Amino acid sequence: MEPFSCDTFVALPPATVDNRIIFGKNSDRLCDEVQEVVYFPAAVHNNLGEHLKCTYIEIDQVPETYAVVLSRPAWLWGAEMGANEHGVCIGNEAVWGREEVCDEEALLGMDLVRLGLERADTAEKALNVIVDLLEKYGQGGNCTEGRMVFSYHNSFLIADRNEAWILETAGKYWAAEKVQEGVRNISNQLSITTKIDREHPDMRNYAKRKGWWDGKKEFDFAAAYSYLDTAKMMTSSGRYCEGYKLLKKHKGNITFETMMEILRDKPSGINMEGEFLTTASMVSVLPQDSSLPCIHFFTGTPDPERSVFKPFIFVPHISQLLDTSSPTFELEDLVKKKSHFKPDRRHPLYQKHQQALEVVHNNEEKAKIMLDNMRKLEKELFREMESILQNKHLDVEKIVNLFPQCTKDEIQIYQSNVSS
Repeated sequence: MEPFSCDTFVALPPATVDNRIIFGKNSDRLCDEVQEVVYFPAAVHNNLGEHLKCTYIEIDQVPETYAVVLSRPAWLWGAEMGANEHGVCIGNEAVWGREEVCDEEALLGMDLVRLGLERADTAEKALNVIVDLLEKYGQGGNCTEGRMVFSYHNSFLIADRNEAWILETAGKYWAAEKVQEGVRNISNQLSITTKIDREHPDMRNYAKRKGWWDGKKEFDFAAAYSYLDTAKMMTSSGRYCEGYKLLKKHKGNITFETMMEILRDKPSGINMEGEFLTTASMVSVLPQDSSLPCIHFFTGTPDPERSVFKPFIFVPHISQLLDTSSPTFELEDLVKKKSHFKPDRRHPLYQKHQQALEVVHNNEEKAKIMLDNMRKLEKELFREMESILQNKHLDVEKIVNLFPQCTKDEIQIYQSNVSS
């Protein structure tokens, strides 16, 4: 079982329908970790000397930050995945290779996801934000809450309405690949080989000094910085290869529903079960027509097969997402340091979702009724969102409360199964 085995996908025209870019991610983490879906409005920061407290370290704040919606492990500052008001989406992956992982507290990859979203209005600008912060502050620190100590380097899939970027790191060194059409995915391995569109200025020299590259043959980032045989990368049985096969299977007809089917796929290992499982999922629709809204779907609960993808659209004065926000605790820093104390971070949706699963676990009839009702709710939401994309009509007053209302409707399904 691969720990923290996330998978992130992007599909661009002509692989998609109706000139849309489709982004998707499964966040696979420890089975008892709660992931919340939270919204932070845009903000102006007038105090130029102000510092920003991320998960472990403080960094310089910027004058302005954009509105973001995030799916994140409830104990930390950053995010596993999310989107901003300008249609930028980012998901990250744990990766390992020849470069040693730093255990010292620095920026987590998940902090970099949120920072990229808060500070950039295009995918390439988000890449710039991340690599600049990587150079200045480094990456490192424990990526779990509690007794288990676990650190890793990060790769990122960054998308906007026009293009996507793959950014893969090894310590402070990095390579980036621009994706302008077709399909691309990342998993828990380096995947950039010889198509390198941007890179750390010393990346090749460092590999040469370490003896990972002879300086003569064509430079291959994944081959140099990891132990992969990149010639066999696309024919292995790993999740990276399986994910690519699923994308390729639907190439030319990919919709947001197709992406959800991929995230729900258990035979491929994309929808993970066990000690490490898919704790939350996200799918985004990024229309290339800028007059249309971007739509971001989040589950906020484990196992997308037994969850509802609920839509979120950025409009002014969004209602707070109370039913997917975890409780906050006093003395948070003390909590993090006391490894024997793990607070209850379950938000209202997570609690009802888990209760319903327990009730229907041994009752096939109840399980079927509940799942049918969940799919019915989801299909109705999909119809509404497709109508918005086709008709270009947005009822802003309704959209303000869209995600919270969908969450309440989902909770109602669980409650009716628990009480009946």
